[in-house]
Amino acid sequence: MPEARGGSGGAGPSRYLPIAEHGLIGDLRSAALVGTDGTIDWYCCGRFDAPSVFASVLDADRGGCFELAADVPSRTKQFYFPDTNVLITRFFAEDGVGEIQDFMPIVDDSREADRHRLIRRVVCVRGALPFRARVAPRIDYARQEHTVSVEKGQALFAAPSLTLALTTSVPIETDGRDVWSLFKLREGESAVFALDRVGGEVTPRSCPLGEAEELFDATVRYWRRWLSKSRYRGRWREMVHRSALTLKLLTYAPTGAIVAAPTTSLPEQIGGERNWDYRYVWIRDAAFCIYALLRLGFTDEAKSFMQFLSQRIRVGDNSSGPLQIMYGIDGRSDLPEELLPHLSGYLDSAPVRVGNAAVDQLQLDIYGALIDSLYLYDKWGEPISSEHWDTVCTLIEWVCDHWDQPDEGVWETRGGRQRFLYSQLMCWVAIERGMRMAAHRGLPADVMRWGRERDAIYRRIMRRGWSDERRAFVQHEGDTVLDASVLMMPLTKFISPTDPKWLSTLDALGEDLVSDSLVYRYDPQASPDGLRGEEGTFSICSFWYVEALARAGRGDEARLAFEKMLTYGNHLGLFAEEIGRTGEQQGNFPQAFTHLALISAAFNLDRTLG
Repeated sequence: MPEARGGSGGAGPSRYLPIAEHGLIGDLRSAALVGTDGTIDWYCCGRFDAPSVFASVLDADRGGCFELAADVPSRTKQFYFPDTNVLITRFFAEDGVGEIQDFMPIVDDSREADRHRLIRRVVCVRGALPFRARVAPRIDYARQEHTVSVEKGQALFAAPSLTLALTTSVPIETDGRDVWSLFKLREGESAVFALDRVGGEVTPRSCPLGEAEELFDATVRYWRRWLSKSRYRGRWREMVHRSALTLKLLTYAPTGAIVAAPTTSLPEQIGGERNWDYRYVWIRDAAFCIYALLRLGFTDEAKSFMQFLSQRIRVGDNSSGPLQIMYGIDGRSDLPEELLPHLSGYLDSAPVRVGNAAVDQLQLDIYGALIDSLYLYDKWGEPISSEHWDTVCTLIEWVCDHWDQPDEGVWETRGGRQRFLYSQLMCWVAIERGMRMAAHRGLPADVMRWGRERDAIYRRIMRRGWSDERRAFVQHEGDTVLDASVLMMPLTKFISPTDPKWLSTLDALGEDLVSDSLVYRYDPQASPDGLRGEEGTFSICSFWYVEALARAGRGDEARLAFEKMLTYGNHLGLFAEEIGRTGEQQGNFPQAFTHLALISAAFNLDRTLG
């Protein structure tokens, strides 16, 4: 059996790649992280929120992985096949050059979609190279044992909840738990590994070399055809299009839902407890996604997500309002949080969590995010339907009744409810955008009442959200703490981007929360959030900062901040949620919120620069 990655024994740093040293592949239903060393460190088969099959990113010893690499000392480089989500990992050795082409075919046939085929195509492009493979699934977050049977180039991994079939063009062996292979390829030769979910109508099926090549070509065509619909022609085409392709990868095709990230429990601080499950649909994140995709011309995705949202809204006397802050990708509302103590966490950053207890929080800002996206869809997509308008009116009436309540806020703090400025700002957005739609379409609405509440929110923010002491707008009423979420004030058109009060706020944020273009959300020491430890800078806030600078007329400063921010992306242009003190990526990866903010910042910076 070939030696495991990082050598045998121990759980030291060599067993864990940096979070940023990964690329993402997927089939619009599930996704996998592939390390720069060729190892699949994370894969949930069937759905983004399914239990993991490979989770060595959360426990190098117990999580399970799919190793595939040159079996000699080599340098590696990783890139996406141009304008696609097909990932190429190259190995440069003394005697040759080889590459792994990782992808998941996008298929429409329901039975083949249920196969969730993951293909790893190995090609020797120069000289000759030996390779090694080790397939070590640990099903159901490594909670279920499985059996292995090997016959004629095929291995069947069977557990109570899942059966996987591995077919390959090279000889394989097993020790009863894992499967491995040692093989050599010469220039022009290739080998294929295909991992399928089987059961029911989906039976094990081989993947000959010719079929693998055809599927590769079809997958490339799919992604290029999709990307060709983009209308973006600005300065940062490559970065914007990579962000768009990433957002599409995070879309669950059966429902149109968009997950916040494809991973769980990647830490915001190494060794800390700020580890969350992001494989769900946040109303806030997904609504911003629609804004970004509409900007680029992807109206089909916007329409699918609008349909998803319209089916989620419960109109009734609910303490947390007619909307939850998040839902499952199938629309379910119950997302119980559970700890997995048998997994050590990335670099021993426990706990590992599945599910998310924040689902029950009151976060008033989601109504503004949702109705703003409906407004934009009405403006750039297609006119709002009468049924959707009735829903909008119901939501706005609820906001009119509840906007002055304390809530947990945009950052989902677990330190008690406050009257956050951002929550009130987005309630203002909800009402204001509703009034715009009513006026534009001549739709029925109680605009007199809406107008009174909108104006009351404006006066409340200007009076109680402003601190004479700090000469800035602050995080919440009754305090002087700054918060990067106020960067949304000019972006939502609440305040002029050149208003003296806003310019003073922008300067104060720059002094307190900005470090080399990177922006912290807030200072948890000054504003306790109920959790221990620190966190890195929050990448979406850094892109908001760029946009705020651009709108304030500080174009050169904005462009420099944007270009600096791009240097913190990984080798593929992907961003996690946060960036640590020495530039390392932290938190779940890649994060939709960050990529949609990049698109928005690029779009508006282009407009500022002309």
